[in-house]
Amino acid sequence: TGSWLLGWNVILLAHTAHSCPEKCLCYTASKTADCKNRGFTEIPARLPPEIQILQLQNNRIWRINQNSFTATPLLKILDLSNNSLSSVAPGAFQKLRYLQVLNLTRNLIHYIENKTFSFLPHLKELDLSSNSIIRLPETFGNSTGNITLLSVKHNKLQKMERILLESLPNLKVVLFKDNPWQCNCNIFGMKLWLESFLYRGGISDGIICSAPGIRKGKDLLKVPYELFGACPLRAAHVQPASSHHHGFEQRSSPKHGHHGEPGDGGRGGCEPKARPRPVSLRHAIATVVITGVVCGVVCLMMLAAAVYGCAYAAITAKYHKEHLAPVGQHGTPEEKEPFEGSRA
Repeated sequence: TGSWLLGWNVILLAHTAHSCPEKCLCYTASKTADCKNRGFTEIPARLPPEIQILQLQNNRIWRINQNSFTATPLLKILDLSNNSLSSVAPGAFQKLRYLQVLNLTRNLIHYIENKTFSFLPHLKELDLSSNSIIRLPETFGNSTGNITLLSVKHNKLQKMERILLESLPNLKVVLFKDNPWQCNCNIFGMKLWLESFLYRGGISDGIICSAPGIRKGKDLLKVPYELFGACPLRAAHVQPASSHHHGFEQRSSPKHGHHGEPGDGGRGGCEPKARPRPVSLRHAIATVVITGVVCGVVCLMMLAAAVYGCAYAAITAKYHKEHLAPVGQHGTPEEKEPFEGSRA
């Protein structure tokens, strides 16, 4: 009887350890834990370790701890939409090495820190739509290069680092709609990247300018390059990583939210110039070519003038030799003209 009771207790403990949280519904066949609309304020504890889909949408979750997902390492789909998250700690998802889809839409997130999504090598879809994000980092984290879909729709983004987009080489779809994009110097790198992305077959809903006023409502791709003529080209790539990061931190200070608000004329992005930058190679080559063409034309004109002068001198000499030589000893040229006229 004692051994029977001991065995039963072991089974009961095992069942309790792997049981579903009280407010959730767990489905063994689909390896899904349905915890949506349950009023959770934190990630529920004691989730079954074998689940691959965790539905936590429509709760009041306001924070994610470093060890929130330690017990569920096999998750592939995590839905945290429509919660109260205002920030996400870097490394909060790093235990989820098999995660493929992360939905963080309709939260209260204001910014994403560097390397927030580190060590998610299988992550393919990252949805950050419908938050209050004012800035994104230079990188989402180590091992995030397999992301194929990124959505930042319905946020408060004024610009986005080109280096972040280039760190996602497998992107197929990127959605930018409904952000107050500032179409000044800070967005020039995005324009170049987006043109290349679309040329390679990528899909995007485009970037519509909110400022400056003369570009409001215009598609960034249709803004002529000439309007960015005063911008320092390739600034994002010329600067070393350390100085670039330092500059990003300065631009991402709390003042950033008011630095380039719509209607400020978009001058903020072009004004700060810490040091003179080298002239564009393209402009230098054009200057050399134009100078060469001008010099060539001048040389040809000089050559033509010389030939014409020589020919005129030869004809004049011949004329004097043939017609004026017989009377050359009897008078001046002024005296010969009537004589020639009378002969005619």
